[in-house]
Parts: sequence; C-alpha cells; structure tokens
Amino acid sequence: MTISASERTRVVRGAKRSITEQQTINAILDAAMICHVGFVMNGYPMVIPTCHWREGDKIYWHAHSKAKNIVQTDDQQVCMTVTLMDGLVLARSAFNHSVNYRSVMIFGKAQEITDEREKTRQFKLMIDKFSPGRWDQLRPITKTEVKATGLMELDLTEVSCKVRNEMAVDEVEDVSWPVWAGVLPIEQQFGNWQVNTDTTADYALPNHPDLDQ
Repeated sequence: MTISASERTRVVRGAKRSITEQQTINAILDAAMICHVGFVMNGYPMVIPTCHWREGDKIYWHAHSKAKNIVQTDDQQVCMTVTLMDGLVLARSAFNHSVNYRSVMIFGKAQEITDEREKTRQFKLMIDKFSPGRWDQLRPITKTEVKATGLMELDLTEVSCKVRNEMAVDEVEDVSWPVWAGVLPIEQQFGNWQVNTDTTADYALPNHPDLDQ
C-alpha cells in the first residue's frame, strides 16, 4: 500500500529519496521514541517534543490536559515530524557532507480524545511501547490520572517520507583528494537497566522496547 502525495507532502528536493510505501513509513514511526509536533498557539508558532505511538493509520501523543502540547481546539492543523539519524556522511568537500536518515512528516487536523475508556486503552499502547507487557504489571491507573492526561490523535493520510542511505557523493574531480571519505553509522541502542534506589525487592527486569528498525 502506498500513500499519495498532496500539495504539502510532495518532495521537491531530493525527490529520489521520497518513500510512499505505508509499511516503511509505519516502521519509521514505530522505531522512533520521540516526535516533534508543530502548531500555532495564540498566534505564535510552537514545536513541542513528546512521545508518540501508532495504532493502524493513526498516530497519538499524550500531554497534561493543561499543558501547551495539548492542542487547544478541535481540528487544529498540526505538523508532526519523526527523524531517525542513521549515519554521518563525510565527503571530500564541506559542501557534500550529509547525514543518512529516515524522516517522516505528517500534516493534518489533530483531535483530542476525551472518552475515558479509549484514553485508557491508548495509554496501555504507549506504556507497552516503552516495555511490552508492562501495563499489566503496574498499579492500575486512576480516573483522576486519566482525566489529567490529554490525548491527541492524528490521521496518517497526508504524509511525506524521505530516506537517505548512501555513501558520500563527491564531485569526480574531488575523488583523488587526500582525505578519508565515507559514513560513520549511528545506531539506536539501550544500555543496562538502572534500578530505582527505593526498590523494596529484587524484581524481574522489564522487557526491552520492541523497536523494529
């Protein structure tokens, strides 16, 4: 399945790197832990970093119900971006240095989810993205906590995706220049668990996030 380009999502510069396959786009969104949401509040542009998760053809993010990363009106136009850095590209000229990346940009009208049952279900998906199966191990969420936590939804219908996965590209006359050229890969990985100092027993370690990259 592919996503059709719109006036806002059509890639102009570096069009050969444009990706329209839904499966690839979903994989990038699922592998990233952080997104940036841009919108206008009180006449001023704002870009907020937050955690996101995907279910089907919709993307979600959470916020405190009174915080600035909760869109204030229904049908507010937003732009969400997600980027994974995959490598530093070192060329033989400063002009041709670059990065390898996977990037998704989503346009649309954000809507706040207010139904308590649906909010709770979505929060489970968020927690289980952090650590699969963890929700069922936690102290049950309260109605007050659900009410205090905002939930925004955005359709994955107007989407732009670009991927660069290449070596350095130099001018022909620069290939013989006496300097190293190539790529330094960047990998997303997790370290060792650091247990809370107030832990009262030796509990089993949580599951690592299942980020299919």
